[in-house]
Amino acid sequence: MHGLFFDIGLGIGLAAACGIRPFLPLLLAGAFARGGDLGVSFAGKPFSFLDSGVWLLVVTVVLVASYAVQILLDRPATEERPLAGGDPFASALTGIALGAGALLFAGTLAAHGETWWPGIIGGLLCALAGERAVGPLVARVRRRLADRAARNALTVYLDSTALLAALLVCALHPLGYVLLAVLVWWLIRSRSGDGERYAGLRILGR
Repeated sequence: MHGLFFDIGLGIGLAAACGIRPFLPLLLAGAFARGGDLGVSFAGKPFSFLDSGVWLLVVTVVLVASYAVQILLDRPATEERPLAGGDPFASALTGIALGAGALLFAGTLAAHGETWWPGIIGGLLCALAGERAVGPLVARVRRRLADRAARNALTVYLDSTALLAALLVCALHPLGYVLLAVLVWWLIRSRSGDGERYAGLRILGR
C-alpha cells in the first residue's frame, strides 16, 4: 500500500492511536519499520531513529516507569483537562502522546518521500483528538472506582485499545481516516452530552 492517500491514512491512524495512549503504538510502528512490514517505514533523515533499538528501548523504559509511578502513587493516566492545571503526571503523559503522534505522522511522510513538516501539525491535531475523545471518559470512570486495582486496570485497557487501533491501521492504512472520524464523532457527542447535562443542572438550580 503506497501513495499519498495511504501514507496520510497511516500517519493519521498512528497519531490518533498515540492520543489514546502513546507507548505501544510507538513500539509497534518501530517494530514493523525495522522489519519492513506492512509498508511501515521511517527510513531516511530526520526520523530514522524511530525504528532504532535505542529509541525502542527508551520507549519501553518510559512505559514501565509510567506504570510504576501510577501503581505506586495511584496517579491518573489521563484527566479531563490535563493541559489546564491538572495532575502533572497526566499532563506529562499527554505531552508525550502529542509529541509521539507528531513524530509518527511526520516520519511516515518523510519515509515515503513526502514533505514531512505538515505531519507535525497533523500529528499533533490527530493525537489531540484521540486524547480529548478518550481521556475525559476514562477520567470520569476512574473517579467512580473505589478499588485502586480497578483504577490502575483502566490504563491496561487504554494500552490495549491503542495497540489494537495502531495494529489495524498498520494492516490497512485507510482505516486511519475511519479511526479519526470515530474519535471526532465521539468527542463531539461527549461534549454535546456534557452541554445538555450542564443545561439541566442550571435549570434545576433556578
